[in-house]
Amino acid sequence: MPEERRYKHPSDSYTEQVHIVTQSDINGFDRLFGGVLMSWIDVLAAVVARRHSERNVTTVFVDTLEFRAPARVNDTVVMTGKITYAGKTSMEVCVRTYVEELSGERKLINVAYLILVALDEKDNPVEVPGLRPVTESELEEWKAGARRRELRKQRRSEKY
Repeated sequence: MPEERRYKHPSDSYTEQVHIVTQSDINGFDRLFGGVLMSWIDVLAAVVARRHSERNVTTVFVDTLEFRAPARVNDTVVMTGKITYAGKTSMEVCVRTYVEELSGERKLINVAYLILVALDEKDNPVEVPGLRPVTESELEEWKAGARRRELRKQRRSEKY
């Protein structure tokens, strides 16, 4: 008899990461270098996906990476991540990046959606727990993730 699929909640994988932007993180325009932020996003997404799948993971696709505003030297950057959709072996992770003022007020500067796959001991894709949204916003994110997944499938099937 096949094993019943386990389910987890988005809050089970929720992760925060905090950085203070230093001189070594900036580009020629005195803003946080996009590549540095992308690296931070990828690491955070991997932690989120590892917490959900309880496996090693690899990033297979960056679905969205939207830079909305800059961060500058000495800014506190707060990143939050959680699973928004889970397929059979893949997981969609949303990472939101904020600049946090000294008052604690946060300004959204980046939104990214990444797809990661869980791996077994031989680096083959392996099944992950399903996702069970709890709140209305988590359900909306899950529905949007399902739509993004269908769009990715369509793009893969198109001939260039």
